[in-house]
Amino acid sequence: MSPVPPQCQGGRGATGCPQRVSPWVTSAVSPQEPSLYTVKAVIILDNDGERLFAKYYDDTYPSVKEQKTFEKNIFNKTHRTDSEIALLEGLTVVYKSSIDLYFYVIGSSYENE
Repeated sequence: MSPVPPQCQGGRGATGCPQRVSPWVTSAVSPQEPSLYTVKAVIILDNDGERLFAKYYDDTYPSVKEQKTFEKNIFNKTHRTDSEIALLEGLTVVYKSSIDLYFYVIGSSYENE
């Protein structure tokens, strides 16, 4: 590292002076790797919580049994609420109900809704 030029000592904003890094800026949280797989699943359930359609895009729930258990859990947590977003099992769940259908889009908890 080169020494600080005399015109930069004690002053701020002088031209040609190196930028100081704030002690509050840390790299404790590393950025997430870029990925096209931001949607983990799309699910449509009927009024009783039974699967009409489900497409899982990763191996978070590898077996059909685990998927159906997850779907029942989602339905039980969301079918009586009016909100449109939930955090469940470390996942972000965005959902909308329409008459007798429930539409769910599942993403990572690191993603925006």
